[in-house]
Amino acid sequence: MNEQIKQIAERLAGLREVLEITPEEMTRVCMMSTEQYLELEKGETDISVSTLHLISQTYRVELTTLMFGDEPRMSSYFVTRKGKGVAVERTKAYKYQSLAAGFAGRNADPFLVTVHPKEEHEPVYQNTHPGQEYNMVLEGRLLLQINGKELILESGDSIYFNSELPHGMKALDGEKVTFLAVIIS
Repeated sequence: MNEQIKQIAERLAGLREVLEITPEEMTRVCMMSTEQYLELEKGETDISVSTLHLISQTYRVELTTLMFGDEPRMSSYFVTRKGKGVAVERTKAYKYQSLAAGFAGRNADPFLVTVHPKEEHEPVYQNTHPGQEYNMVLEGRLLLQINGKELILESGDSIYFNSELPHGMKALDGEKVTFLAVIIS
């Protein structure tokens, strides 16, 4: 596992310790087994943004604090210059760049997401999280599965959906895809 995932895992373990949360309570929030959750805390497995979002909403911790380790401080506005957003590459296939990490008390979390192509036969990983989500494809073509329905989005296409429905994405045509994702609480 890469170093960024291990750092996220350390922040999860630290949050649980500071708030005196048992692993069993955390597993109820994350909707997984205790064994699966403890693997996340050890940094042995990828931690989905949807799981981090559930934890951030439940314990009122900024999502970007869990992902990047920095506390947001701005409350009037926050500018992210081109290519300068705080980024985490959860796996070789997904890179998330926060576009508002420094703004405290956000009602939405905007990310620039880059998805690299996978083998054609690889399944689309599905996740869910509370709230709604907006995606706009900036470059490439994206296969988006929502609740069993497959949609293909091309550059300039966008979608707004209920993120409590199982959803996942995959880059098409053997090319990376870049899109704006806004998670709304």
